[in-house]
Amino acid sequence: MTAVQNFMERHFVPMAAKLGSMKLLIAMRDSFVSTMPAAMAGSLAVMINAMIRDLPGQFIDGYDPSSIPVIAQIISINGFMWQGTLAIIGIIFAFSWGYNLCRAWGVDSFPGGLISLATLIMGIPFMVPDGPWGWLPLSHLGAQSYFTTMILGGLSIALYITLMKRDITIKLPDSVPPAISRAFTAIIPATVGLYAVATIYYIFSLTIGADGMTIVQWISEVIARPLLQLSQGYPAVAIITILVSLLWFFGLHGPNILAPILEGLWGVAQVENMNTFQEGGLQAVMEGIARGDGSAYAWVRGSFDAYAWFGGSGGTLTLVIAIFLLSKRADYKIVGKLGVGPGIFNINEPVMFGLPIVLNPVMFIPFFLAPLVATSIGYFATMAGLVNPVTQSITWVMPPFLLSFLATAGDWRAPIVTLVCFVVSFLIYAPFVIAANGQEKAMLEKAEDEDEA
Repeated sequence: MTAVQNFMERHFVPMAAKLGSMKLLIAMRDSFVSTMPAAMAGSLAVMINAMIRDLPGQFIDGYDPSSIPVIAQIISINGFMWQGTLAIIGIIFAFSWGYNLCRAWGVDSFPGGLISLATLIMGIPFMVPDGPWGWLPLSHLGAQSYFTTMILGGLSIALYITLMKRDITIKLPDSVPPAISRAFTAIIPATVGLYAVATIYYIFSLTIGADGMTIVQWISEVIARPLLQLSQGYPAVAIITILVSLLWFFGLHGPNILAPILEGLWGVAQVENMNTFQEGGLQAVMEGIARGDGSAYAWVRGSFDAYAWFGGSGGTLTLVIAIFLLSKRADYKIVGKLGVGPGIFNINEPVMFGLPIVLNPVMFIPFFLAPLVATSIGYFATMAGLVNPVTQSITWVMPPFLLSFLATAGDWRAPIVTLVCFVVSFLIYAPFVIAANGQEKAMLEKAEDEDEA
């Protein structure tokens, strides 16, 4: 164990730390996080509609929410909320992407957000199929446009940053107000970046897009969908679960470092589920999963939280319970008391660094094994149709069981699956908590022998 730990500390930890400090990945992580206010507001609207529009129909024959006063109005209001948030989350992300890229490289960030947004809009046709000119198709404004924004928006911003760094700008006298001077400074870099992407769009329209396919659709088909489909396989789910635990074991925040992957794949899949659910309910989601056309996915970002990361990464709330029931160590019990409150709301830093789990060889195996087994149970239960897929985005501080119930739009089976994962995780942690009792006894005996000597 010591040899493995030393090897990981020499090779894996420096690599992970370097990865976590890369400007591009930091910008990507911050871009996804920056969309959270709008995403969570839209998610709340979709979740409320799920509770009052879709859930009652599973138990009440002939339930028609549109005919019920107040309920019908709430559903309509939530529809407007969805239109301004999740339905156009791609536009929100586009601005966030350009803004955070420029902030990471230390140049004026607000123009970067506008450039990235303009880059996306340039590639969207101003008409719906067989419709009049002047309408932006909603299918290009949601999560489907994330990959287009990251690739082409990244290109336009890279040119903008390069020219800004080389000071190839319009320079105005110092007497000009700063706001005006900053705007003029960005003109040449912004123009070059946007013209470069506009040229790519034009060439695409003459070649691959000659039959009417847009570049957003093409990137979605060629790049995004294969990656998202790959994320639905068990190996991808298991690997990301292991990596999160591995990073945490060495004191590195796994979900933060891996946010570009977690949010870029499973997060995008979750947004697709929410949009499909808003438009057609659970049936539309299930049909989309069956078709495999990218409109819905079985395993998404919230699935990890629902079935494995209760109490935080590693399912450490079950460890706290094991400490209360089985530990005889005073230090463990103190940490357990400090960790139970935050753990209920999925905050596990008191346990990670107080017990500690970080670099603790006794907890190495269960911290890896418990979330992997729990994730496996949740994954195969979802794939087997024993529980509905996650279709709602629930804030990560929502207590376990309630989180899985709400995330699956009120599927009563979801908390049962969570309970199974919870119990199994407890049983994995329990022997190691008991083993730690013996470790303390050995430490005390060694200390007594040293005192006598």
